[in-house]
Amino acid sequence: MAMKITTVVQFVLVLIACSGYAVTCSSTSVNETDRLSLLDFKKAIILDPQQALISWNESTHHCRWKGVMCTAKTPFRVISLHLANLGLLGQISPSLGNLTYLSNLTLLDNRFTGNIPPSLGHLPHLQTLYLSNNTLQGIIPDFVNCSSLKVLWLNGNNLVGQFPGLPPQLQQLHLALNYLTGTLPSSLPNITTLLRFSCVYNNIEGNIPKEFGRFPSLRTLLVSENHLTGRFPLAILNLSTLVSLGLGENPLSGEVPSNLGSSLCNLQMLLLDGNFFRGHIPTSLSNASNLRIIDISANNFTGVVPSSIGKLTKLSELNLEFNILQARDKQDWEFFNNLANCTMLQTFSVAYNQLEGQVPTSLGNLSDQLQNLYLGNNHLVGEFPSGLANFPNLISLELENNQFTGVVPEWFGTLKNLQGIYFSKNMLRGPIPSSLSNMSQLAVLLLESNRFEGQIPSGFQNLQVLETLSISNNLLDGIIPAEIFRIPTIQQVNLSFNNLDGQVPTEVGNAKQLIYLQLSSNKLSGDIPKTLGYCESLEDIKLDCNLFSGRIPTSLSNIASLKVLNLSHNNLTGSIPLPLSNLQMFEQLDLSFNHLTGEVPTKGIFKNATAVRIDGNRGLCGGPLELHLLACSIMPLSSSKDKKYLVLKATIPVVSVLSLAMIIYGLFLFRQKQNKASISVPSFGRKFPKVSYNDISMATEGFSTSNLIGKGRYSSVYQGKLFQERVVVAIKVFSLETEGAHKSFVQECTALRNVRHRNLVPILTACSSIDYKGNDFKALVFEFMPRGDLHALLYMQDDSNTSTLSHITLAQRLSIVVDVADALEYLHHNNQGTIVHCDLKPSNILLDANMTAHIGDFGLARSKVDSTASSLGDSISASSVAIRGTIGYVAPECADGGQDSCAGDVYSFGIVLLEIFFRKRPTDDMFNDGQNIVNFVETNFPDKILQIVDPELLEEQHDFSRETSVSMKEKSLECLISVINIGLDCTKKSPNQRMGMQDVAANLHRIKDAYLKGNIDPSGH
Repeated sequence: MAMKITTVVQFVLVLIACSGYAVTCSSTSVNETDRLSLLDFKKAIILDPQQALISWNESTHHCRWKGVMCTAKTPFRVISLHLANLGLLGQISPSLGNLTYLSNLTLLDNRFTGNIPPSLGHLPHLQTLYLSNNTLQGIIPDFVNCSSLKVLWLNGNNLVGQFPGLPPQLQQLHLALNYLTGTLPSSLPNITTLLRFSCVYNNIEGNIPKEFGRFPSLRTLLVSENHLTGRFPLAILNLSTLVSLGLGENPLSGEVPSNLGSSLCNLQMLLLDGNFFRGHIPTSLSNASNLRIIDISANNFTGVVPSSIGKLTKLSELNLEFNILQARDKQDWEFFNNLANCTMLQTFSVAYNQLEGQVPTSLGNLSDQLQNLYLGNNHLVGEFPSGLANFPNLISLELENNQFTGVVPEWFGTLKNLQGIYFSKNMLRGPIPSSLSNMSQLAVLLLESNRFEGQIPSGFQNLQVLETLSISNNLLDGIIPAEIFRIPTIQQVNLSFNNLDGQVPTEVGNAKQLIYLQLSSNKLSGDIPKTLGYCESLEDIKLDCNLFSGRIPTSLSNIASLKVLNLSHNNLTGSIPLPLSNLQMFEQLDLSFNHLTGEVPTKGIFKNATAVRIDGNRGLCGGPLELHLLACSIMPLSSSKDKKYLVLKATIPVVSVLSLAMIIYGLFLFRQKQNKASISVPSFGRKFPKVSYNDISMATEGFSTSNLIGKGRYSSVYQGKLFQERVVVAIKVFSLETEGAHKSFVQECTALRNVRHRNLVPILTACSSIDYKGNDFKALVFEFMPRGDLHALLYMQDDSNTSTLSHITLAQRLSIVVDVADALEYLHHNNQGTIVHCDLKPSNILLDANMTAHIGDFGLARSKVDSTASSLGDSISASSVAIRGTIGYVAPECADGGQDSCAGDVYSFGIVLLEIFFRKRPTDDMFNDGQNIVNFVETNFPDKILQIVDPELLEEQHDFSRETSVSMKEKSLECLISVINIGLDCTKKSPNQRMGMQDVAANLHRIKDAYLKGNIDPSGH
């Protein structure tokens, strides 16, 4: 009886407890707590551009809300919240800390601001936390109490302070691209489970703690781009499990331990670039037999390259440039002979060292996979290296600033994959080989400052992607081939300081992309062609020191982008065209020493006496007072033959002396410019109209949030009206208070400096100014894309029917993928300095009013071939900054710490292609447990493909007439299978198995043409 009473009492107490603490006792109430916490999170979101949270409403159970996953059984607790890459703007609600069963929180690639709520540090079941690539600020809260946390990604934010408290089971810690200060914590190795650690691009100071040698299983250690000091940390030699080591771009000094390779025998990537290391390269590196990438460039290494380096048979990239390495005799060059064992070598640079003598004949024994070879800026001599004939895959070859002699043989033209040839500043002689016309991929040809003679060979019509041609300062004669100006991509032509004669071909007007035309110091004659005014992109025209006659073409005033015009030291007559004063971009005008007459304009550039040179034209008058010319009203209207004779007799000797002085001075300046050519590039700001901070502030209504259309880590994008015409533009304003934003600005400028293609977002101008507080201000102005981005097109609901997505026809989808493929082909193969985009995804693909696709956002882009330097830093350094790109679109090799590459872009393109036709994000919740969009498609390809494509593509067939529906269905299916097959080829796991963008673009054009020939777009387009 007593036991029964006790039981009743206990039951009553439980009821009382439940009534007082409903949150913990009622499964329904617990469920309600999770729902209310999620609603608090939604309330803190002030911008949801993709309407991702529209399903978060009362009529739907919260476990069915987008991005939410619950337990399979009651009480249905929230265990996962996955909302990546949705453009969400707002703060992270502390209420998420109430989701006590949460194991995964993924909010990366959004625009979250404010602090990381400390409540997240008290979630006992949290295993993975992804907050990368937002604009979070403040200090990092402690996560010590998150005892289950294994993955913590906070990279790409504005976080400050020192390292937080961390849980004991952590496996991955990514803190790159923040503002963290202080020192590396010596307690970090107490986390014995840690496998990957990256804190690149921060402000960490001090030494690398000796305690770091106690990590038992660490595989990745990336601490580049900080302020670490001291000598090479010897404690690291204890990390035998280490696969990737990045210490680059720190002021570390001293010698690298001689036993580095013996101690770290599992290394695959070694980045020591940009430090002050000295001494010899450790011979023990050969013991790390798995090494694939070695970058020790930009240090003070001396001595010879160890011959044992040839034992690294898996080596694909070896960058030794910008050191003080020597090679003087056969024994010193032994390493070159042994590199023949590196059968996977693709990139090799010893540029900017102290190598002497002839290149060994063993050059030809290097890997036939070699793509980039940089030997420039040494003291090499001898004939043109014959061993180059063995490299059919060569893409970039630099021999500049050496003492090579002899002729370039005709067989050189068999290297048909070459995109960049850099032979400047040698003593090469003889004719330019005509076989160069076989190099259909050639984008850069630099042969200046040699002794080439004879005529410029014909056949340039075959070089349909050539962008830069410089053969200045040689001994060439004959005429300028007209086909040079028929090349659709030509941007820079420099034929100065030769003996060319004849006239400038009228075909010059075909060169719509031409930016620089330099024909100075030749024997060119005749009229300056009027067609030159058709070159709407020209910025720099130098035709000085020739024999041109006739009048200055008025058509030159049509070139709105013109910055520099030099027509001095010719025989030009007539007046100065008045419309030249209307050019808003003019910076320098030199018309001196001609026979010009009449009144000088008073507007535009003529108001700046320091920017205009017109001396040596005795017939000019008027103009601004600063030019000190006689007024036209008192100028003699005529003179006798005797007076003319006396004037000529007096002036000809003076003019001759001055002309000679000017030519000598011009040669001096040209030499100076050439000496700097290898380390400088044309200023980005010289291309575009100037706008100020005030202009942009007014255009965006004081940077109003109502004009905000996008926001990223380094910048915000506003819609505004700019210029006199009040053109609607997109203005990308960089947040310079964010570390790395200035670098991102420069990086994007570098990427966009020379690119011009119909499928790249056109840049209108750049602004580098100061704001009203006196702080630096930088912005880029682009054409506005009225149809928004591809992500919004795919996933935002149709305005006409809020329950359906936007209708996109098969023909439109085909056109979009063809447009994107064309743009990538241009970046990879046709651009001076091949560009890798590194972040291709639907939100970076913008659509104009005609649904033409344009690739934008080059903030992560990397240049792989640079016409002015041989540095491989950009092509390798990507490995040192954690994962570059967006999860779901990043190639597997990049996600594992590999380098950025064209193959990585191809993979991203393949993912985008599949997404377009299946309308499924690669991060969709359906892809889990090892499933992804690629193997999902492969499993159903080709027999079940119609069961998984976007159903809208099947419904489209009903819009055709009954007579054509059967044949069109067959054609559509054939088209889909062909396109999807290309997507699968692009997403092969191995980079070597993927198609190149040239083949991708060609095949997609063929598929599109075949489809459209027999198709009628139901949309009526």
